Amino acid sequence: MADRALRGMGLGSKSFEDEEGIEFAGRQQLGFQCEQGHHFELTFSSEAELPLEWECPRCGRIALRSDGTQPEEKQTKPPRTHWDMLIERRSIPDLEELLAERLELRRNEQL
Repeated sequence: MADRALRGMGLGSKSFEDEEGIEFAGRQQLGFQCEQGHHFELTFSSEAELPLEWECPRCGRIALRSDGTQPEEKQTKPPRTHWDMLIERRSIPDLEELLAERLELRRNEQL
């Protein structure tokens, strides 16, 4: 039975096409380093916009570029408190008047 085994190429194993006359796209290597000290390199097209950070394939943390390029700090607005939103809607005299009315109602309820 072994004598009758078919010999030949498996599907998808090799291509008989040669690389003659093929011009490959330009590439560039970019290194990344994570907080744990893991270093890895990725290949990008020379025309691609290079990312500033990438997920580490070993630990999953954010890795920064090893060439020293840092991402820009995003400007964050300070959180608005309830008081800030209240002041946007009403003036201080209006608030004092409302407080006086509510206090008067509370005092009358307790009697």
